[in-house]
Amino acid sequence: MTSPTTSLGPEQQALVDALRAEHAAVFAYGIVAAFSNPARIGQISADAASHRARRDATVDALVAASVTPPGAEPGYTIPFPVTDPTTAVQLAARVEGDAAVAWRSVIERAQSEHTRGVAVDALTETALRLANWQAVLGVTPPTTAFPGQPG
Repeated sequence: MTSPTTSLGPEQQALVDALRAEHAAVFAYGIVAAFSNPARIGQISADAASHRARRDATVDALVAASVTPPGAEPGYTIPFPVTDPTTAVQLAARVEGDAAVAWRSVIERAQSEHTRGVAVDALTETALRLANWQAVLGVTPPTTAFPGQPG
């Protein structure tokens, strides 16, 4: 397997970056759950489970490519204080936006049709979750023409 000092190809590096985004999303959804409106716990649980599944599948893909996947960090810096249900939803939207950027990068750097297909599925899923959270926040329109485009 590659070590941290081994140079990765563009596809493998993009997958490593996407895995890091998935690790961060799993962490952040714990904070979202802690501060969220209890009526949203089903949605939060489903979104967190989706990120865990995507994280696990990405780890498997990296291992299959003989790349040592990075583990989760002990903690992550949250981009703003989360203190109530509104900021919790804002964090969920931010996490989905960050994941969309990571998966769009995988699409752009994919060398194989399979990896590109997986990344399109991941981008689609995160864009749908982002649109849902944007709608909760009252953002109109809740979607963007080009999800995952860094802004």
